[in-house]
Amino acid sequence: MTVPDWAEGLDWEAELAVVVGAPLHRADRHEATAAIAGYTAANDLSVRSWQRHTGQWLPGKAFDATTPLGPVLVTPDELDPAAGLALTCRVDGELVQSGDTADLVFDAPALLAYVSAFTRLSPGDVVLTGTPAGVGAGTTPPRALADGDVVEVELAGVGVLTTPIRIEKTGTEHRECA
Repeated sequence: MTVPDWAEGLDWEAELAVVVGAPLHRADRHEATAAIAGYTAANDLSVRSWQRHTGQWLPGKAFDATTPLGPVLVTPDELDPAAGLALTCRVDGELVQSGDTADLVFDAPALLAYVSAFTRLSPGDVVLTGTPAGVGAGTTPPRALADGDVVEVELAGVGVLTTPIRIEKTGTEHRECA
């Protein structure tokens, strides 16, 4: 994963990703459950400096390739996140996040039903479920990813998603919108 050198504060967020397998619009819990194609691991890499440009977080979460997924998609008959799956994140081998999917505030069907209330979901869409404590921005002092770091998100029953970090030297500056 490569970001430009002016994208300061690159941070990790280990998450359970829910992959939609059927169209959903204003779905109830039962419809949302039936529409889940499967689950995988996600690293919701976030450029914290861009999250602070405005009151909206979208710019910091929309850089190219900043939501790696994988390593495989596991179907709901093989895996039940509500039963509890260990979710961890390591940066260069150091454990920085550790949680369990049983501790999510909202389970996958509830999230899909909620999201489908305001936007149509299509097969292949991905909804992330939230991250455990331990992101770099929340440490004292705050910590950001650097060129050459390797981030590993591990989700029990799915495997390890490995993301090497590359910081591209651009020789340019970027300014906030005026």
